[in-house]
Amino acid sequence: MTRHVSDAERRARLVTRHRLAPHTRTDDVVAISDDLVALHSTDPVSVYLSAAARMATPSLAPVAAALHEDRTLLRHHAMRRTLWVFSRAHAALAHHAATVDVAAVQRRDLLRQLAADGVDDPQAWYAEAADRVLTLLREHGPTPARAVGAALPDLAARRVTLPGGGTQPAHGRVLLVLGFEGRVLRGEPVGTWVNGQYRWAAADDWVPGGIGAPPPATADDGVRRAAAAGLARAHLRAFGPATRDDLRWWAGWTVATTRTALADVGAVEVGLDDGGTGHLLPDDLDPVADPGPSVALLPSLDPTTMGWKARGWYLDPAHAPLLFDRNGNGGPAVWVDGAVAGTWVQRPDGAVVTRLFGDVDPAARRAVDDAAERLRALLGGARVSARFPAPVQSELLAGP
Repeated sequence: MTRHVSDAERRARLVTRHRLAPHTRTDDVVAISDDLVALHSTDPVSVYLSAAARMATPSLAPVAAALHEDRTLLRHHAMRRTLWVFSRAHAALAHHAATVDVAAVQRRDLLRQLAADGVDDPQAWYAEAADRVLTLLREHGPTPARAVGAALPDLAARRVTLPGGGTQPAHGRVLLVLGFEGRVLRGEPVGTWVNGQYRWAAADDWVPGGIGAPPPATADDGVRRAAAAGLARAHLRAFGPATRDDLRWWAGWTVATTRTALADVGAVEVGLDDGGTGHLLPDDLDPVADPGPSVALLPSLDPTTMGWKARGWYLDPAHAPLLFDRNGNGGPAVWVDGAVAGTWVQRPDGAVVTRLFGDVDPAARRAVDDAAERLRALLGGARVSARFPAPVQSELLAGP
C-alpha cells in the first residue's frame, strides 16, 4: 500500500461525495440518489428527507415527481433485502447483483409453504397466480394490494405462512415475490408521502423496459459477476475508502463475491488510521480538498449513516448506542463536518429539536439550529416519526 487515507480525509470525502456541504448541493434528485448509490426506503419519509437535505432549494415536490411522474427513480428491494430507491441505471445493477439471489430464496420459501399446505404442483400454482395478478395490473393500472385481493378473492382467501412466522393472504405474498423478481414495482403511495403502502404496477408498464437489462457480460464472467462489479464500483465511488467488510455488509454478499467484485474493478488497497485496509477505485486516488464547514440533519437510515459497517471514524463509539438500535438501524442524525454530532426529532407541535452528543463550536451550534428551523419549515404541517428512531428519541420528545 502506497496511499494512506486519514480519518480527516475520509470525512472530507464523505462531505463532498454525499453533498453535505452547501456548495455541493443540487436540486437534481436523480444525481443525489446516484451519488449515494441509492436512498433507503424502508421508511418512506427517509427518501424525501435524505434528498431534501442535499438540495440547493429543499423541496418535497421534486422527489415525488421523480418517483411517480417522471419515474426516473424506482423503489425496489435489493441489498440485504432492504427496500431502496434507485435511479433506473442503479436499479438494474442492484437487481442483477443482489435482488436476484434474494428473489430465489423468496420464491423457494413460497413454493415450500404451498407444498406444506397441500398444493400438488406449487410451481404451476405460482405461475398461474402470478399471471393473474400481472394481467389485473396491466388491465387496471397501478393498484393497491387490498384492491388486488378484492379482485382475486380466491387468492385473498388463501393464507400463506411467512418465513419468519405468521400468515399473509396469498395475493400479498405473490405480489411480494413478483416484486423481488422485478416483474412488479411499487408506484404511488396509498395516502400521503409518509405512507408506506403502495400501489403496485407491472414493471414494464410503469417504466419502459421494467427493472432494466443487466450489464453486458461475457460467457466466462456471467451477468451476476458483471453486475456485482458495477455495484461495487458505484459503492466505492460514493463510500470509498471502504473495507472489504464494509462492502460485504452493505451489499449483503458473501466474502467470495465481495473479493471478486473488488478485483474486477481493480480496487486499490489503502491504509486507514485504525490500521485496517480500505479500497479506492484506481482513478480515485488523489487527495480530496477540505470542503469547508458543513451541517446536515439526516433522517433515520440515511445512506450516509448506514454506508459502512465500521463507523468509528465518523461516530464516537461511546455515542453509537445513542443513535443506533440493537439491530444496527441508525436513527435521525445531526452531522457536523463529516461526523455524527447528535440526533433530532420532530415534536407533535411541529418543532424540530436536536441533541448534541458532545461539544461543538458556537458557529456549528448556530448552523445546527438554522438547519432545524429549515427542516421545520420544509415539513410544514406534516408530522413525521421515524420508524427507526434513535434510542434517545423519547428523551427529546419529553424534554422542555
